[in-house]
Amino acid sequence: YMRILAPWVPVVGLEIHAQISSNSKLFSGSQVQFAAPPNSLVSFFDASLPGTLPVLNRRCVEAAVMTGLALNCSINKKSLFDRKHYFYADLPAGYQITQQRVPIAVNGSLSYSLCIDNKMSQMVTKTVRIKQIQLEQDSGKSLHDDSRSQTLVDLNRAGVGLMEVVMEPDMCCGEEAAAAVRELQLILQTLGSSQAIMAEGQLRVDANVSVHHPGEPYGVRTEVKNINSIRFLAKAIDYEIQRQIEELENGGTILNETRAFDSKLGCTVPMRDKEGMQDYRFMPEPNLPPLILYDTKSLPANVNHQQVVNIDWIHERLPDLPSAKRAKLVELYGILPEHSFTLVNEDGLTEFFENVVKQTQMKPKKVIGWILNDLLSYLKQHSCTVKESPISSVLLADLLNLLEKKEISASAAKQVFEELWKGEGKTPLEIVKEKKLQLLEDREELEQICQAVIDEHEKEVIMQEIKKSVNKLIGLVQRATQGRSNPVLVKQILEKKLSE
Repeated sequence: YMRILAPWVPVVGLEIHAQISSNSKLFSGSQVQFAAPPNSLVSFFDASLPGTLPVLNRRCVEAAVMTGLALNCSINKKSLFDRKHYFYADLPAGYQITQQRVPIAVNGSLSYSLCIDNKMSQMVTKTVRIKQIQLEQDSGKSLHDDSRSQTLVDLNRAGVGLMEVVMEPDMCCGEEAAAAVRELQLILQTLGSSQAIMAEGQLRVDANVSVHHPGEPYGVRTEVKNINSIRFLAKAIDYEIQRQIEELENGGTILNETRAFDSKLGCTVPMRDKEGMQDYRFMPEPNLPPLILYDTKSLPANVNHQQVVNIDWIHERLPDLPSAKRAKLVELYGILPEHSFTLVNEDGLTEFFENVVKQTQMKPKKVIGWILNDLLSYLKQHSCTVKESPISSVLLADLLNLLEKKEISASAAKQVFEELWKGEGKTPLEIVKEKKLQLLEDREELEQICQAVIDEHEKEVIMQEIKKSVNKLIGLVQRATQGRSNPVLVKQILEKKLSE
């Protein structure tokens, strides 16, 4: 009876393949280029012709070290390459070179934040442990042409360098996994170690999912493969958790199988079961020596610096990571941590914000409101990126300066913003003049408008306390002047008139 009441605990672990941003492949001189003509970037080694030998690409090693350091890993000074055998049309050699025994980096961690209940104001920071990062070759691409029932093979991608980042199963839902992958993506892009564009297959995520009751051993896990967007990752994991719970509650069992996420149907479907566990017949790669890395202490005296990779040298040159960028924004501009989060996570928004701040007298705390509440919501509505925004940082700064100098009211500023969004090339000042949105500075004219509003609503005014009615009347005067009256001035006039 207790068992039925006990809730299910989901367990999620990720394996992520990031394509290293490098001009050439991991062990050959072939160029790396997305969407090149099929089989136009294939060297003899990539095609696995007899007698060809691998030559390790130094840039790929540096990228992996950089990534390992950014994820707080220990870098192994000696790591090894292995052959992993399996037979598939897009793997001409019949094996993949990987690092099964001793990977380049181990025992790291990644901190990421997520909002509770979709409220930006309540963010919690969590950490996922990184088991290891290993260097390996990508495979080619099989294109299944169903109409002719044949498979075409494109080897352009074969042998491209990958970093496989293996996380410990420290997560419990799709949202956590999505937040962790987004943070990893930002880190990779900041380092330049991978462009990590999911749509181009430069960041591929496999999720291992299982459920169990508290205090019991982990359940049988399934692996959901080839998830190609962060949004689908969250959906796929949450669907799989629910599927397993329902299956078990209905007396079924979970198979240790590989599943794929069908984004159109929003569900996971079985691919192949892992029962006949593949025997990959791992063996040391005989054509590659161990990969030896140095630090400043262990560096031999008379060594050619082009020939070695110095961990300390890479460490000293690490750029500011996203978490440090966020902390700096909070410190520099006095904005809230959750605001710094949005600035850094939206591509190009930090630069936009900083440009506006530089060009306006408005306080950064007020500017951030315009950036997040107005600009960003417009961008999201029209699914635009920051770079595609019809309103440049210069235009927004001009608008905010008009508001700051009290030349227009806040509601008029929103109208100008709406006009600017149309991208007709007018400046904020031109729009203000054209739509007659300047603040009314003429006190006499304002007094007449106020008097008219009071007369019109005399009955309500008498009934209510002065304070309540003043606020209501300010709104009515604003409406009568189409948002062109200065609320502070109107308040003065009304209070004076009502106390007479």
